[in-house]
Amino acid sequence: MKVLIVEDDRKISSFVQKGLKEQGYVVDACHDGDSGYDLASGENYDVILLDIMLPGRDGLSILRALREEKNTVPVILLTARSGLDERVEGLNMGADDYLPKPFFMEELIARIIAVSRRASGEQLSVIHHGNIALNLITREVKRDGETLELTSREFNLLELLMRSPGRVYSRTQLLEHVWGYDFDPQTNVVDVYIRRVRGKIDSPDASSLIGTVRGVGYRFLAAG
Repeated sequence: MKVLIVEDDRKISSFVQKGLKEQGYVVDACHDGDSGYDLASGENYDVILLDIMLPGRDGLSILRALREEKNTVPVILLTARSGLDERVEGLNMGADDYLPKPFFMEELIARIIAVSRRASGEQLSVIHHGNIALNLITREVKRDGETLELTSREFNLLELLMRSPGRVYSRTQLLEHVWGYDFDPQTNVVDVYIRRVRGKIDSPDASSLIGTVRGVGYRFLAAG
C-alpha cells in the first residue's frame, strides 16, 4: 500500500514514516501544503494522511481541491485541534476519517486498513482467492490453512495482485506501488520477486496462481 504523509511537524512525520515502513508500506512525505497538493494530485496513492494546519496551502483546502477534481483517494485528517466544527467541516468535504494528535501507531494503521478496505469495497480484513488467504492486519498468508513465510516485499506484491484478481499490472506499475522508487527500466527485480512468490504460494500439482501476460506484466488468477 502506498501512503502519502503531509505533515509539517518533522518529528511526527518521521515517526509515522518509520512505523508504516516497518509494516511494509511504501511511504512518501512532505512538510508543506503546496508540495502536498502537488504530490496528492499528481501521483497515485492508496491513502493520504493530511495534517490540517500546514505552511502554505492548508489541509482542508487541499482536501476540497482533490474532491472537486473527483479524486476519491481515501484521506485521513490529522490535527492537534479538538474542535468539533473543524472535524465536521473536514468530514463534510469528503475526508474518510479523522485522527487527533497524539495517536498510537496501532490505531493509525487500523484506520488506514479500514478506509482502504471501504474504498475498495472489501468487507473483511482477509482476502480469499482460491486456496490462498491473505490477512491484511496480521500480514499472514495461508495456503489451504498452512502459513507461508513471505518477506515484507513479497507480501506487498501479492497483496496488490490479490486486491484486483484478473487485472493486469505492468512491471512499471508494480515497481511504483511495491518498491516506490526511481528505477532502471531494464531491472528484472519484478520478475525475480514474482518467481519467489509463485514458489511459495503455488501448489505443486496445480498451475500458477500468478499469470504472465506476455509483453505486458502479471495478474492474479483467482481460479488458479
